[in-house]
Amino acid sequence: MDIIDTSDAARILEAALLCAHQPMTLREMRQLFDDTVSADGVRAMLSRIQEQWSGKGVELAEVGSGWRFQTRSDVQAHLDRLHPEKPPKYSRATLETLAIIAYKQPVTRGDIEDIRGVTVSSYIVKSLEDRGWVEVIGHRDAPGRPALFATTKQFLDDLGLASLSQLPTLDGLPVSQALLPGLDEPALLPPDASDDAGDASQHLLATSDDLASPEDASLETPPEPDFIPSVS
Repeated sequence: MDIIDTSDAARILEAALLCAHQPMTLREMRQLFDDTVSADGVRAMLSRIQEQWSGKGVELAEVGSGWRFQTRSDVQAHLDRLHPEKPPKYSRATLETLAIIAYKQPVTRGDIEDIRGVTVSSYIVKSLEDRGWVEVIGHRDAPGRPALFATTKQFLDDLGLASLSQLPTLDGLPVSQALLPGLDEPALLPPDASDDAGDASQHLLATSDDLASPEDASLETPPEPDFIPSVS
């Protein structure tokens, strides 16, 4: 492949990102130029494209599985009016289980139960796995070799995050306050978690499919409300 002009390369990369149906990896972006552009060169173009789209309603962002163009959170609220839907509701048990896995990963079901103080429904874990947010990454070297759960790149993509270090602070999540003593000072949480990450998580909770199950309420002791509303 002939050496391509930098400005032309940036236009090609921008077009590819705009047309992509899923986040693009650096490897895929380098393939656009038959690997004649280095990874650092691609990153430099990505930075320039980000600057060019600064202040617009759409932004170029890095998420867990690569780079993509996405709607800015302050604009998305207006776009949602074109297709208004009643926000789904989530069981408290589901939200708490997801929060524990996200902030304490990798964890076993036993770890989750120790923090929550109640049995974890197998339906909850399966729902999170089916959603693509949680997966088994190994087994603990202990009796029974319990499965270790962690969040996935899909989880980061849906929240619009590049890494777990961008997770929002716990006080921004609609989980039971009783969990906070068990989740304080999580190792993965930086002291300056971004507001954008918090906005992304709240938008996800307001637009995802319902994960609630009637099993949740029967496993709560003392009893809790069956459902709590998601945050818009």
